[in-house]
Amino acid sequence: MSKRSEIEWLLEPEEKVYAAAESYLSLLYKSQQVKEIVAKLRKHSMTKFKAKDIFRASGLSLLGVSNYHVEKDRKNIQDGNSLSPILLVRDQQSGKVIIADGYHRLCAVYSFNEDELIPCKIV
Repeated sequence: MSKRSEIEWLLEPEEKVYAAAESYLSLLYKSQQVKEIVAKLRKHSMTKFKAKDIFRASGLSLLGVSNYHVEKDRKNIQDGNSLSPILLVRDQQSGKVIIADGYHRLCAVYSFNEDELIPCKIV
């Protein structure tokens, strides 16, 4: 499997990623707080961070390429399909970054290039 040298990104997150983020964040925060976070994410401008730095800040483990969703995202990268930027939340209490949506995309990108700048929104 050959690796692509450039990863394509959408200019803005897809609408469905906000719903996914809301679903995930509702496991961590109360309903009103989740609505506020997602509203802020929608309004916030895009930024970029290296894949390896997002992993370090989140404290999460890297999923292997054998994971179905990671494999699917790797195929999208190889096929030249644009990925949706990821959504991040700074959790003041834990001092970590929560990947509200985009964990599998992050793992797929990391498997190609840990220094890849990943477009994201962070609040």
